[in-house]
Amino acid sequence: MVEAVNIDILSLLLVLTVAWIFGGVAERFGYPTMMGELFAGIAFGPPLLGLLHPSELLTVLAELGVFLLMVFVGMEVDLRELFRLGPQSLLIAFGAFVIPFGLGYGAGIALDVSVGAALFLGLAMAATSLATKSRILADLELLDTRIANVLLGGALASDVGVLVAFAGVDSYVTAGAFDATEIGLILAKALAFFVITLLLGYRFLPVAWHHIERQRERYGFVDRTTAFTFALLVSMLFAYLATLAELHMIIGGFMAGMFLRQADVEPDLYEHMHTVIYDLAMGLFAPVFFVTVGFDITFGVFFDSLGVLIALVAIAFLGKIVGSWLFSLPTSLTSREGLVVGFGMNGRGTVEIIIATVALEAGVIDTQMFSILVFIAIFTTALVPVTVTWGVRLLERADELVYVDAVSSD
Repeated sequence: MVEAVNIDILSLLLVLTVAWIFGGVAERFGYPTMMGELFAGIAFGPPLLGLLHPSELLTVLAELGVFLLMVFVGMEVDLRELFRLGPQSLLIAFGAFVIPFGLGYGAGIALDVSVGAALFLGLAMAATSLATKSRILADLELLDTRIANVLLGGALASDVGVLVAFAGVDSYVTAGAFDATEIGLILAKALAFFVITLLLGYRFLPVAWHHIERQRERYGFVDRTTAFTFALLVSMLFAYLATLAELHMIIGGFMAGMFLRQADVEPDLYEHMHTVIYDLAMGLFAPVFFVTVGFDITFGVFFDSLGVLIALVAIAFLGKIVGSWLFSLPTSLTSREGLVVGFGMNGRGTVEIIIATVALEAGVIDTQMFSILVFIAIFTTALVPVTVTWGVRLLERADELVYVDAVSSD
């Protein structure tokens, strides 16, 4: 027993160490830390050196990692800003979802996979990553440009749309087959989940936060740690409600994160809560998740399914760009601006990897398809800084790089 515990602790120590080192290296070269963590899992895990292996402890911590990661992603979504988004961002978000989703689903059907696998493939193609976009745009000093505003707005709307669609696909896969009654029941449960969480989020959370703040003012015993604990309990409650509705717990985490942000918490309490969740997710649990994702990668796809890999990478890359560009044409953006927004929307990052992991754990896709989807996430994310930089230079040469303070709001 003691020996097993020692092995688990050593394994966790090694996972966190390689994640920290390789994540730092990736960040040093301008890429998200998750890419370094994935590479560490591939290099030191079963795919290559075999020094690290899956364990029950790592599995549990990885589950917590993906859950807290989605709580944090939800806290990055401002619902009020989402409702204020102009038609440009919403239209581009729609194009960036429906075109790659349709192409991905069609590719799945052409590959003769199950309908469930084709739906997950479509979702993976449609995924984007708001956090990745924010970091890259900040590094390139583009946050005050019109393309950045439209891109971040589109990524925000797309993230929400993909996760709502994920709930529907998850419900369909849970049904196991096309049984209209069973699917109807599952969708009704999913709808009930969203209704209940909306009521809790809009009615209960603000009242609860105000009560906590009053207790803090009157008695002084409510501190920032208490506020964080309450936020964690709310997140777990939403996750539990999601599982009752036969949805994945990450949907509950995402919804909780969104409503925690909207609850009008006292700034110092919210800042502490946000910081602790970020530190727990990014500093401990999420690195375990991304390293263990690397354990499941197989290099067989480069030999057995190279043609499929190339075709799906091309569909993913072109589908997102074409969808964003095509649906930018009716807006006030120039054609070149639409193209650059498409380059930015193309990075899938965290969201696609989470979708692929859920599909693998559900037995909907095999390790070959999982490896392809993870490779697509890495490849498209890695290309975003390169393609966006090239696109910005194109806009500068055409004198079409518009700064926000130089235009009126659309």
